Amino acid sequence: MKFGIVVNEGPYQHQASDTAYLFAKAAIAKGHEVWRVFFYHDGVNNASKLTSPPQDDRHIVNRWSKLAEEHKVDLVVCVAAGMRRGLREENIAPGFHISGLGQLVEAGTKCDRLITFGA
Repeated sequence: MKFGIVVNEGPYQHQASDTAYLFAKAAIAKGHEVWRVFFYHDGVNNASKLTSPPQDDRHIVNRWSKLAEEHKVDLVVCVAAGMRRGLREENIAPGFHISGLGQLVEAGTKCDRLITFGA
């Protein structure tokens, strides 16, 4: 099965990002494809390379980057939501790229399931 994922919440304000990441890892482990993860609303903060959690905490941004690198998952950051929150191309972590809502629509049409995490 081919999954698309939408993440609407930031990495440390809500459980949505952790849950989406764990879902993606589990789906891949079961042989499914995670084709695209679209970060929308406060979820765009998952892409910030300026994130610097304490050493004893999980680094959610790095987790997403590693997932993209290892499994060729397309990590898309909504351009409008990113601009509203001061996120620019030079501030995004490896594996992420900025694009528009057309990428979300495409995920909805090309994937078997589009799953949303967060409000």
